[in-house]
Amino acid sequence: MFEKILIANRGEIALRVIRACREMGIASVAVHSTADADAMHVRMADESVCIGPPPGTSSYLHMPSIISACEISGAEAIHPGYGFLSENASFVQIVQDHDLTFIGPTAEHIRVMGDKITAKETMKNLGVPVVPGSDGGVPDMDAARRIAGEIGYPVIIKATAGGGGRGMKLARSEADIENAFRTARSEAKSAFGNDEVYIEKYLGKPRHIEIQVFGDGKGNAVHLGERDCSLQRRHQKVFEEAPGPAITPEIRAEIGQRCAEAVAAINYIGAGTIEFLYEDGQFYFIEMNTRLQVEHPVTEGIFGVDLVREQIRVAAGEPMSFTQDDLKVNGHAIEVRINAEKLPNFSPCPGKITAYHAPGGLGVRMDSALYQGYSIPPYYDSLIAKLIVHGRDRPEALARLRRALGELIVDGIDTTVPLFERLLQEPDILSGDYDIHWLEHWLASEYEQ
Repeated sequence: MFEKILIANRGEIALRVIRACREMGIASVAVHSTADADAMHVRMADESVCIGPPPGTSSYLHMPSIISACEISGAEAIHPGYGFLSENASFVQIVQDHDLTFIGPTAEHIRVMGDKITAKETMKNLGVPVVPGSDGGVPDMDAARRIAGEIGYPVIIKATAGGGGRGMKLARSEADIENAFRTARSEAKSAFGNDEVYIEKYLGKPRHIEIQVFGDGKGNAVHLGERDCSLQRRHQKVFEEAPGPAITPEIRAEIGQRCAEAVAAINYIGAGTIEFLYEDGQFYFIEMNTRLQVEHPVTEGIFGVDLVREQIRVAAGEPMSFTQDDLKVNGHAIEVRINAEKLPNFSPCPGKITAYHAPGGLGVRMDSALYQGYSIPPYYDSLIAKLIVHGRDRPEALARLRRALGELIVDGIDTTVPLFERLLQEPDILSGDYDIHWLEHWLASEYEQ
């Protein structure tokens, strides 16, 4: 087992990894920009190293500084958290070239799954159902028109190297295809330096269902059920729950087994998430995230496992501590992502926290790096906390979430807490009857009229 791990991240996810290290008796090293010198993850770690000025490109994304921090501190392994360098295949290779261990998948797995077209073809060959679409990148407008006509409108055009909704455009009819194709390519080039796009069938009212998988890199893998992440704004998740309200135990077992078999076949190591659109009883693969997800706590809640601990174990060469037969769903869990944003425009709202009180009680978990007097810097993602609740069933989890939101105090800035308080009054949310378009339609009627 490792003696010292460096966490190449910040905020609540860095704290999450530090806690796992502490429970395992492993020393932790925090890295930080000058803007994060007073951050909680720096205070909680056993050691800390400053790696640069505030911009992410000069600190948390600066690979030489992170490798140097390992050499300075004597860390043997790097946990990337999520975001930043967590899915950067080049970084993984550099880590390995310096005789360090990357706590996550191999560079090759990250590279394959990071390219949407290659990932789709790989999963198709492994028996995972995929969305009907182009076999690869679409080279020009003529091909776009032909492929869209064969698939049938509406279609969605996506950047091969895309993510977060960038380089993604909808064409509802042939009249839309030219503008959508050109705009998607332009956005893809600007955002990712790669203007290649592909085309898929656009599903009208799908849910966003993702399957948590875990492998040991030796041909063994399990699934840990699904999460429903359908409540999204601009393709960004805001509310996640497990199990999914629309998924039965039989459906869970079938799709879960297919996903576990797929990642076992490629000797995948560590945590991964296979994401699907789900409509009319059918799953359609959209992408695989080769890292720990923001919403991993809801899976931990219903299965009673520590995914970060397990990541560290398999990276150190130890076997998984559970088998598929050990994994039984227990109750229901929900996570809401609390951002430092001002409603109704969701504009970033950094600033000083003048008062902070985290909710508590049975079945309540608060993952956050906030404290009273902390100044949220303006340089990074606006996520400041994840409130996770667990109950014996979905109604109890919803009641617990309502109660916990009422206890939470974050003064000095605006947050998205009022959004969740209002959502919990909506019949569709209470019944679980929603799809990936529900939230944006609701926001348009509630906030943007």
